[in-house]
Amino acid sequence: MGGPRVLIVDDNAMNIALAQTVLLADGFEVAVAADAAAALQQVAAFQPDLILMDIQMPGMDGLDLTRALKADPATRPIRIVAFTAFAMRGDEARMRAAGCDAYLSKPIEVRRFGAQVRACLGPSAGPGQDVFKKAD
Repeated sequence: MGGPRVLIVDDNAMNIALAQTVLLADGFEVAVAADAAAALQQVAAFQPDLILMDIQMPGMDGLDLTRALKADPATRPIRIVAFTAFAMRGDEARMRAAGCDAYLSKPIEVRRFGAQVRACLGPSAGPGQDVFKKAD
């Protein structure tokens, strides 16, 4: 059996290629999707443990897709990590309200990225626990 299953949802091919290469080298199983429709298909087929979710995408954005996944009991347990270059004041509250469990900033730090993603796979929070964090 392979490592943790990560779905990268991003409309930027270079971001996908770099993140995928680093995660594969670190023992993760990786699938990719360039938009929300492809992501929904991959979630069903790949059954990821964690989704790295780009926030700004054409069509349905990452926060709307996160809301949809968290509203469905079948996909609610999947850890969703906002994967964004746009972590400005107020964005944390928007990401948290949409259902993101953590966030990682772009551009990634190649040497630390696998460990950061692994940290986001930590134990699911029980009632009343706040799991939203920037992965360091």
